[in-house]
Amino acid sequence: MYPTGTLRIHELTSEERAVYATLKPECLPQHVAIIMDGNGRWAGHRSLKRFLGHQQGAKCVQLVTETASRIGLPWLTLYAFSLENNLRRPRAEVNFLMRLLRSYLESNLQRMMDNNVRIRYIGRIRELPPEVQDKMQWAAEATARNTGTTLTLALNYGGRSELVDAFRGLAAEMQRKHLSPDRLTEEDIHRHLYTAHMPDPDLLIRTSGEMRLSNYLLWQIAYTEIFVTERLWPDFRGIHLLEAIADFQRRERRYGGLGEGSGEVDEETERVKIGAS
Repeated sequence: MYPTGTLRIHELTSEERAVYATLKPECLPQHVAIIMDGNGRWAGHRSLKRFLGHQQGAKCVQLVTETASRIGLPWLTLYAFSLENNLRRPRAEVNFLMRLLRSYLESNLQRMMDNNVRIRYIGRIRELPPEVQDKMQWAAEATARNTGTTLTLALNYGGRSELVDAFRGLAAEMQRKHLSPDRLTEEDIHRHLYTAHMPDPDLLIRTSGEMRLSNYLLWQIAYTEIFVTERLWPDFRGIHLLEAIADFQRRERRYGGLGEGSGEVDEETERVKIGAS
């Protein structure tokens, strides 16, 4: 958690401060992941072209990131562009999204610096166009020394492809070090994930009301709390991030154990006879 001195609560809107006042700052999630869904539907509801929905969605990325920075959220990971998007969307739309990414990085770099945000990426980045990779590296290097929120964009990303890449890396390591499969642990797999440098998400937010994971962070969200909102991503703002965190703080995380209200633990269960039904 960040030192209190780095928080910028005074920069929140009055509505955001009202929600933040209901939170327990010491119990903020360390890592929030978001499936940003609904750009096309947002445009369709307004009889607009799809690209206008994507443009509005890009603006929301910066607004939500700045709120995360102001409250001291350490990690924010956004599902920006899936491997399936790259393979199945019309090529004209994919090309537009790549131009939009470059434009976002160029136009928002100073705002990232002003908000102490560090940007990183996960996914099969090397399959993106070279000029996009260059701009991504430029932004990452420029923000590398920032110490606030780490904004991670999942680009050309798929949860299954991440696991395939992790297993390939682990297999190469096993061959190189002559390791026995019997000695492998979950930590060995974790070390080869794209996200090895960050904690697993505490909270996953999905916009647009869809009840699916869409191949996102499949290994990492084993014990993640999930919050689904009907709100489309272009309508999502910092206050809605705070509302999701408020909902998260009202939950009890048990990680497979027992929580309050689970009933009394019977210390004499070994003596209980199990009858046939």
